[in-house]
Amino acid sequence: MMSLVARLAALPCAARRWSAPLLALLFAAVLAGCDNSPYPAGAAAKNILFNSFDERSPRYLDPTASYSNPESPYTYSAYDTLYGYHYLKRPYVLVPKLAEAVTPPYFVDAQGRRLPDDAPVDQIAESVYDIRIKRGVMYAPHPAFARKPGPDGRDQYLYHHLSRADIGDRRSPLDFEVQGTREVVADDLVYALKRHATTRIETPVAAVFSEYVVGLKDYIALIKREDAALIAGLPRSSQDKPFLDFRRWPLAGVTALDSHTVRMRIKGKYPQWKYWLAMPFTAPVPWEADAFYSQPGMAANGLTLVRWPVGSGPFMMSEYVQDRRHAMVRNPNWRGEPYPCEGMPGDKEAGLLADCGKTLPFVDGFQSVIVKERVPRKELFKQGYLDVPEVERPDWGVEFRADAEDSDEVRSFFDARGFKFPQTTDINSWYLGFNWLDPVVGKGDTPEQQLRNRKLRQALSIAIDWEEGYGRIFRTKGGEAAHGPVPPGIFGSKEGTPEGINPVTHRLVDGKPVRRSLDDAKRLLAEAGYPGGRDEKTGRPLVLNYDYQRTPTPEIKSELDWMVKQFGKLGVQLEIRATDYNQFQDKVLKGKHQIFWWGWLADYPDAENFLFLLYGPNAKSLHQGENAANYSNEEFDRLYRRLQTLDDGPEKQQVIDRMVDIVREDAPWAWGYWPYVAVAFQQWVHNGKPSILIRDQVKYYRVDPATRVALQAQWNRPTWWPMLGLVLALAGLVVLARRSYRARQLATASAVEPALAGKGA
Repeated sequence: MMSLVARLAALPCAARRWSAPLLALLFAAVLAGCDNSPYPAGAAAKNILFNSFDERSPRYLDPTASYSNPESPYTYSAYDTLYGYHYLKRPYVLVPKLAEAVTPPYFVDAQGRRLPDDAPVDQIAESVYDIRIKRGVMYAPHPAFARKPGPDGRDQYLYHHLSRADIGDRRSPLDFEVQGTREVVADDLVYALKRHATTRIETPVAAVFSEYVVGLKDYIALIKREDAALIAGLPRSSQDKPFLDFRRWPLAGVTALDSHTVRMRIKGKYPQWKYWLAMPFTAPVPWEADAFYSQPGMAANGLTLVRWPVGSGPFMMSEYVQDRRHAMVRNPNWRGEPYPCEGMPGDKEAGLLADCGKTLPFVDGFQSVIVKERVPRKELFKQGYLDVPEVERPDWGVEFRADAEDSDEVRSFFDARGFKFPQTTDINSWYLGFNWLDPVVGKGDTPEQQLRNRKLRQALSIAIDWEEGYGRIFRTKGGEAAHGPVPPGIFGSKEGTPEGINPVTHRLVDGKPVRRSLDDAKRLLAEAGYPGGRDEKTGRPLVLNYDYQRTPTPEIKSELDWMVKQFGKLGVQLEIRATDYNQFQDKVLKGKHQIFWWGWLADYPDAENFLFLLYGPNAKSLHQGENAANYSNEEFDRLYRRLQTLDDGPEKQQVIDRMVDIVREDAPWAWGYWPYVAVAFQQWVHNGKPSILIRDQVKYYRVDPATRVALQAQWNRPTWWPMLGLVLALAGLVVLARRSYRARQLATASAVEPALAGKGA
């Protein structure tokens, strides 16, 4: 291949005469339009919030299946929930959203007779919630609602009888010419609860709901039979399945009393049910959406609820480019809500009450672009191209704060740019889990094996020095070492007190927890049958597999290496089996994991929401629940069921204490740490407050696009001299090449002239 200089030298003379100026002009044009912005020109001037995501697109945006943190910005923005949480108040306070009010249940006995509010638990057969929803709430525009006049004069659905040819190459609901809407009614809430019986997608809370919603367990069995009949004869791999119309089969526990009143009948007393009504699992889902997306050819084109939500929330999905970009825009039909006028001490001073009473949302939408590695995301934020690094992750501010603490120069830089990193503590956790189904680190098949495996887990739990790793080394993901499954800030937790110390992994010294010695861990390891990290029967080294939920980027590799070192202190070899998050989820669902890393952001402010992660019937690999360790203990499960009937008080505290003691001894988790919560905002983003439970936070954010445009330009001014120097150097090379070319021409001419003269003689 010819070099650039050679190509220029080979140009005709006239072209060569203009090569250097043209080259200079080309580089100047490139330089003028060159920056690191991942968005089209002019995007910064729009009233849009820009953020990023990593690795892959969210797996599920269907509210029945979605239970993963990266999915929450989209599901909570697209779907209206009955209740929510006050944006500013702590501890968290439930407030009505789609519902007219937060409605307490009334209790009835086995004969259906109403009981007093303070009736003993053993007399309560059902808790009945009669919830009124607001009138005039409309769904976001969607072709599933589009209608046309029929032959009989009544409207018919325009797009409910499409062929593959009709669908063509449409990849988005917005590709359909006509969009429609309708009012949200109580039947949509009934339909949403029924959908947890489906066999066609994951239903992560169906096991929990079936224990409480009257008739749901039988309904799940019914739908399984009916669906099997519907799809009989279809290939297992077929994407096109007939519409599973849940309206055909009534569910006793959820009914519509009228167009705007839904009744939910819950078995016994379950105070936590109100919190589930603040999550998209119970948000209204229109049957038209299921019918529309069930048509042949839809799934093949990516037209499903998994990607394209149909809700009545403040935003609607406008763009979905797999593993590249997602965009949501303002739902033009949204009813609007006022920004809160009350908060906590310090909120007014922080400017969090400046928008009191103004109508939400403030932004016209938000856009997420993929940035696979953490360092480039930080740089994009520092350049002003990300308003927040990620909407859903509450740890970015922790990392930036650690960077500032390590360097006065960095601190000055951050201060100069006006970055905001508000930090607090909140209810979330990270932990290392052991798969209870695994023969080595799990429960074990015999009493002897169970004892051996338990001692192995205990030994490993002692060896992993969380105080060192996430207290001193990985401060960008810092937090406090955990001693059990219930985080501080929730009723029943004793974390941070002498009574809250885990005696399996720590001792109390001068009133403070001190991790037990490696000698204690090695003794337990030997009693487990692995002295020095080798199997006492075979002499082979003990090799364990670590299933990590992220691809091993450079910044993650150091954490993985640290974990290998923790196991190595006992002579145990740890093999890293890292995948992206979606593959990790598949592995866990199939029970093919051994030791794994996972976290939990509270769904609601109750100890039950963390203890249910260890409840046997909620096992992920067996029942598609959220017990990823597949842990099972009869006493723990019995106490968990009792816990679910209790209001905060002494009896509930005693139950929690005993449950914590059980799992500390069994050690299904190495308890990990309680992360700090801090978010990162540009100075032009207002109303940012860190939170674990507020998942629809984008509607509260206010952006100043004019400031963003000005500061992006100021922070990213091009540096001209290196490029101009390159242009001059290339121009010099062109001149040299031209001289060389001319010299060769002259030399050739000189050699030819004598020969021609000789021939003439």
